[in-house]
Amino acid sequence: MTTAQDDAAIPDWWIYRSAGTPHDGIHDLPDAPPWRSFRREDEGRAELPVPPEMDTSTAARKLGRAHQAAAYQADEKEIHLVNMALHLRRPLLVTGPPGVGKSTLAYSVAHELRLGPVLHWPITSRSTLREGQYHYDAIGRLQDTGLRPAGADGRPGTAPGIGPYLRLGPLGTALVPWDRPRVLLVDEIDKADLDLPNDLLTVFEEGEFVIPELSRLDDEQARVMTADDEGWAALHRGRVRCTEFPLVVLTSNEEREFPPAFLRRCLRLEIPRPGPDKLARMVAAHLSGPAAVPAEVRERLIARFLAKQQEEGADLANDQLLNALLMAGRGLWDEHAGQQLVDRHLLRSLEER
Repeated sequence: MTTAQDDAAIPDWWIYRSAGTPHDGIHDLPDAPPWRSFRREDEGRAELPVPPEMDTSTAARKLGRAHQAAAYQADEKEIHLVNMALHLRRPLLVTGPPGVGKSTLAYSVAHELRLGPVLHWPITSRSTLREGQYHYDAIGRLQDTGLRPAGADGRPGTAPGIGPYLRLGPLGTALVPWDRPRVLLVDEIDKADLDLPNDLLTVFEEGEFVIPELSRLDDEQARVMTADDEGWAALHRGRVRCTEFPLVVLTSNEEREFPPAFLRRCLRLEIPRPGPDKLARMVAAHLSGPAAVPAEVRERLIARFLAKQQEEGADLANDQLLNALLMAGRGLWDEHAGQQLVDRHLLRSLEER
């Protein structure tokens, strides 16, 4: 079954369909299972904020990612697993070789279901749980306190409010009470320190965390910045608590193993290297209209791409095929020398030095 489904062929329980066109199907998502529900009984959906739209000032630099999201070609297994994660409110651990579209899947879901900008948390060996939760600029606040005029008694000026100096990270912003689940992309979780997956488990199970710098203040409410462009959120007693568990997409290039407790709480999706049918759909979605490539050139390059992977063991990413096709369509494929340039440089194995 391809992603170009007839309405009659779409399972009733699918919310995400990999249709590429935004729709309001998220409103058809059933309530969370009792063991994964974080909404208070007195908390109505109408009073919760809607995720922001893409800001016009940043749209230009994000158009490339938006196009990738709309053009993403998910297989039936991918669609099934995304929808199971949505229904069960469980993280989705996506594994597979580099360049097969693991991260783009998260953007595809956010684009189609109108879940707001993807909250991207790129992981390194130095990443910590707090980095994803929030950042407090205590030094900046101290410096601004020193710039305030002294009082009539000669004492230093009072410290400014903490809100402008505290910004929620991607994880913290995803756990703000929204009226629909946000998409949190924890990218390359396999690069993390050994403790980070276990640290994430508590937050994923509880759906909340407390910011100590806010919880000890006299004021019950504090307004802090979020990871969204110019976004703000009101917190009570420093507690960040979701009402709808976010769609958490954790990507891994399988460079390490994860603890059994972590794997038990995730749904696991492996995205293999695409075959000829999926590659043809991907090319058609990305290179159409004026950018379309002649069918003969397209078929030859797809065949060459697959041969280098399967017969020569080359480690190639999907976007390398798109780059090769784009240049071929602009005349680089017309001569033998140009074909060699495409093969040697645009279809060069990622492992080749």
